[in-house]
Amino acid sequence: MIAIIDYGMGNLRSVQKALERVGGDARLIRTPGELSAADKIVLPGVAAFGDAMAQLRALGLIEPIIDAVRGGTPYLGFCLGLQLLFDVSYEDGRHEGLGLLPGKVVRFEFDASTAGRRLSVPHMGWNQVRTARPDPMLEGIDSGTYFYFAHSYYVVPADGEVVATMTDYGTEFVSAVRKGNIFATQFHPEKSQAAGLRILQNFVNL
Repeated sequence: MIAIIDYGMGNLRSVQKALERVGGDARLIRTPGELSAADKIVLPGVAAFGDAMAQLRALGLIEPIIDAVRGGTPYLGFCLGLQLLFDVSYEDGRHEGLGLLPGKVVRFEFDASTAGRRLSVPHMGWNQVRTARPDPMLEGIDSGTYFYFAHSYYVVPADGEVVATMTDYGTEFVSAVRKGNIFATQFHPEKSQAAGLRILQNFVNL
């Protein structure tokens, strides 16, 4: 069973339907007991970092998530589900994350014009994802494929070895990471049509 962690933020049904479309037995869960029965974990998200951590804490899910991931349960995160893996975010203050990966989450900061083009925050829409190294989760996806993004903050890992993909938006930023059983993306696979479904299929097939 694939547990989609439902912390009350975002349209998680679209994530569930996308996973079911590629053959996954995906269920929305909200309790530690439900999480303990999971073979795999998906953590999506579109909320503010601090609010998400507060809600996970209120549901008693922080330690169970950390224990499951450290215990080897495959984890797929996207958007906020990537950012929450790291030590700290500077979104609306300073907030501690799950601490499963060393590093921080920072905001895009641009001048009125960057690299000859006007760039707005948030970064929204389709952008190319460049493969930094081969990964089973990227099987069937060419470097330079477009995925859908919607975010104002991005991760800065302390360990460059975890970088799986990079994307350019005024600056080169990390758009996916891999470490052991952890794979997480800044883009939204469930909104990225065929390429996104391929990533979800690769996760189901693990």
